[in-house]
Amino acid sequence: MLFQVYGDNAVYQWIGWILVFCCLIGANELARRTKTGGVVAFLVIPAILTVYFITIYTAAAMGAEWALNNPTYVHMTSWFHYAKLYAATIGCIGFMALKYKWGSIGKSHWFKCFPFVIVAINILIAVVSDFESAIRGWGGTWVSTEGVTLYGGWHNVFNGVAGILNIFCMTGWFGIYASKKKDDMLWPDMTWVFIVAYDLWNFCYTYNCLPTHSWYCGLALLLAPTVANFFWNKGGWIQNRAFTLAIWCMFAQVFPMFQDYSVFSTQSVNNPNVNLVVSLIALVANVLALGYILIRAKKQGINPWMKEVFKGTKDYEQAIARAA
Repeated sequence: MLFQVYGDNAVYQWIGWILVFCCLIGANELARRTKTGGVVAFLVIPAILTVYFITIYTAAAMGAEWALNNPTYVHMTSWFHYAKLYAATIGCIGFMALKYKWGSIGKSHWFKCFPFVIVAINILIAVVSDFESAIRGWGGTWVSTEGVTLYGGWHNVFNGVAGILNIFCMTGWFGIYASKKKDDMLWPDMTWVFIVAYDLWNFCYTYNCLPTHSWYCGLALLLAPTVANFFWNKGGWIQNRAFTLAIWCMFAQVFPMFQDYSVFSTQSVNNPNVNLVVSLIALVANVLALGYILIRAKKQGINPWMKEVFKGTKDYEQAIARAA
């Protein structure tokens, strides 16, 4: 067992998971299919939330009781949550600029490397968090600013290394296209090889460092963009991932009670031995993915980061067929 999904609240936990999964898929479809949907989701709402966050922290610093007791102020204090929210949102805005060709940036060739840069930053944020946990709780436990007990040890190191390797599994940095319908930014060279390696690494990160949230942000949140990519939005995984991540972060930041103290709350078993096994799986998957990429690149005589290495594969060809 990876999660404590048994007992009196088990039915609610499964219902909560299904709701999160379905709502993320639906929200992603609304945000990706129209320019208005994307602008509202990733420009208007984040602007309103930024004012909300600043107001809360300013009022709390002044000793206002309502702010000091605000769920966001009490339960979402970690630097990680804000870093992830704004990094993901910036990614969404950049992806829209590319697919809609906004301004000179959206039309320029050099900006096509933006998806790689922003995804690498998002991965490094999590890697730093994994290493932070290793340092603070090595061989034992430590308590985060949100009151969550975390284990620190080799599992954090192994998964941190897996995350770094995962960055190098992103190939064809400049192979970014807009779909014919202008509803998606496509990265055809980001095939199942990267997606599986990423999902295993990121699930492991949430399992190591967010044990009270991983049921949702480690499973539902990762599966939503992956299912969309494999069944109806081929080549659009990275856009799916950014959109669903940003939407989830906004929800979780404003309504932390859903995950933290409601009938839907779900804990991982939070066992260092289980964490170690999951981390080793993530590390092996990323070693194999990078090895496969380098082998393909060598056979083709290309630089896998400057050129698209998966041309000719089913995933790539199905995705590139959607490009304008």
